[in-house]
Amino acid sequence: MQLHDVWFVLIAFLWTGYFFLEGFDFGIGVLTKLLARDRREKRVLINTIGPVWDGNEVWLLSAGGATFAAFPEWYATLFSGFYLPLLLVLVCLIVRGVAFEYRAKRTEERWQRNWETAIFWTSLLPAVLWGVAFGNLVRGVKIDAHKEYVGSVLDLLNPYALLGGLVTLTLFTFHGAVFASLKTVGDIRERARKLATVLGLVTAVLAVGFLSWTQVEKGDGGSLIAMIVSVVALAAALGANKLGREGWAFACSGITIAAAVAMLFLTLFPNVMPSTLNASWNLTVTNASSSPYTLKIMTWCAGIAAPLVMLYQGWTYWVFRKRIGTQHIAESH
Repeated sequence: MQLHDVWFVLIAFLWTGYFFLEGFDFGIGVLTKLLARDRREKRVLINTIGPVWDGNEVWLLSAGGATFAAFPEWYATLFSGFYLPLLLVLVCLIVRGVAFEYRAKRTEERWQRNWETAIFWTSLLPAVLWGVAFGNLVRGVKIDAHKEYVGSVLDLLNPYALLGGLVTLTLFTFHGAVFASLKTVGDIRERARKLATVLGLVTAVLAVGFLSWTQVEKGDGGSLIAMIVSVVALAAALGANKLGREGWAFACSGITIAAAVAMLFLTLFPNVMPSTLNASWNLTVTNASSSPYTLKIMTWCAGIAAPLVMLYQGWTYWVFRKRIGTQHIAESH
């Protein structure tokens, strides 16, 4: 395996970590409208991710930075072709961060309600857009001989990609509901489990359809195994959630996301952005990568820094592992 192959795997790992962590993060944001009955319950949900949401977004920065350094042609074509949807994701993430920080700065009901609405929409939209983006990435887009995207925004809104957006939205919301049941106590915990069952069934229908479509169009033996693992893990998550085993349910929903992302990258390799105009114009791990020396330096740096960052983030989750409920929220909130 050459270094450009290694970095393709590492970038896939970073996206997997991002969707695993930010997935329940987005899900909690959506659940502030679907699950919480009053302002105190919304505060409970927000507090479940309060210590970790910003750390989760580091995985996105790492994935983007690694793509820029290891595959500059991929980065340039991707961010120019998907400019508007990625800009919308960026705006959502900025507003979402501000909403988390500013919601409790004032006690007026209108002030807090407006920021809560911002949290909901800036969680829902990226959850959809990431699915649309990766759906187009796997399906292929209009890339010419100069490695430039020559399509339009409307070309990105095709049935396959839109189905991918619905899958990520429902899967992340299910993942968030399972996380909410794992991190809360009392009535909100029980309602989160019940809602997770409904969301999981909807996710199963959409995900099986999307993954089957992907397998038929692009798949091979490796992607089929990843698909089976994803479907089985989703079924296991539903079963564990039904039995009240929240820890196992959360682990299985995370495996569902990881296996689904692995399937998409397996169907993509050795391409990084297929061209629908001419297969010889595909961006691949070979023609889109940096020089071997650049990849070598990057590998040494990542080998030293990445484990330290992961250990620190894991310690953060351990410190803030306890459950919370409405009894932990002061009346003023």
